Amino acid sequence: MNPFEYMRATDAASAVATVSARPGARFLGAGTNLVDHMKLGVARPDLLVDVSGLPFDHVEQRPDGGLRIGAAVRNTDLAIHPTVRARYPALSRALLAGASAQLRNFATTGGNLLQRTRCVYFQDVTTPCNKREPGSGCSAIDGYNRDHAILGASEHCVATHPSDMAVAMTAFDARVVVLGVDGERTIALTDFYRLPGEEPERDTVLGHGDLIVAVDLPELPVAARSTYRKVRDRASYAFALVSVAAALDVADGTVREARLAFGGVAHRPWRASRAEEVLRGAPATTETFRRAADAELAAARPLAGNAFKVPMARNTVISVLHELAEQEGR
Repeated sequence: MNPFEYMRATDAASAVATVSARPGARFLGAGTNLVDHMKLGVARPDLLVDVSGLPFDHVEQRPDGGLRIGAAVRNTDLAIHPTVRARYPALSRALLAGASAQLRNFATTGGNLLQRTRCVYFQDVTTPCNKREPGSGCSAIDGYNRDHAILGASEHCVATHPSDMAVAMTAFDARVVVLGVDGERTIALTDFYRLPGEEPERDTVLGHGDLIVAVDLPELPVAARSTYRKVRDRASYAFALVSVAAALDVADGTVREARLAFGGVAHRPWRASRAEEVLRGAPATTETFRRAADAELAAARPLAGNAFKVPMARNTVISVLHELAEQEGR
């Protein structure tokens, strides 16, 4: 680990000013991802500005009926929050499906959004990786790529985003509240993450020194009828091969509203807009669910080692939608 300076932030504005003025500076929250990368030599900040003591650790009801989730809210606290469990159950389940209990007790909302890919080549500084060292090449394309993307990848990067929480938030139209040198702004989570394109080193649209202060969830009645399904190699402490966050509103056998997002299949949480369009107004049947899955997965471009993800994603979506439709009938 390289030497670095450390300072504890006393307020958000000064923390943003400090990091913005120093190219090698980084914010430090819980550090569950950043510190690992510092140990591996993947991240080499020369200054850490600790923002863990800033007052962003609350979940608040908003006047418009939605929720504001502070960036420092711990994953466990968010997962067991009564309002989250009742109104956004898929989010609660996604959080509980992530990492281990010890990490969930420490990891934060903001840090979870910003965690970087778990691609083995990204974390191995002896191998070429365009995300870690732009222009060096992507070792995964012709290497080990079982865990990698089938949607939205490029010739420069085929890594996937690891967050479970972000998948559910993407399905629910979450907005990220960001403080920068020019003040506060909000960014739709669907616009927050970037596909790799020709700049895979840029995970998000954030600029250097931008600080996540909160995430806003809108009032969304359909979210109360939601779930999260994670398919992985073992029951705990494993990243998704495929995951699905889904919400469904069915009346008289017809889908009135649907929300879908995939995890484990792309560089960012993947909002399944094409599938949603097929579902809305259609009969809540196996045939409809299959057509919705196929519409979204038509763009899939699997690699040599992960073609199984296409049928896995299709079957998971169909199964989850059946589960939700059956709940409507009870």
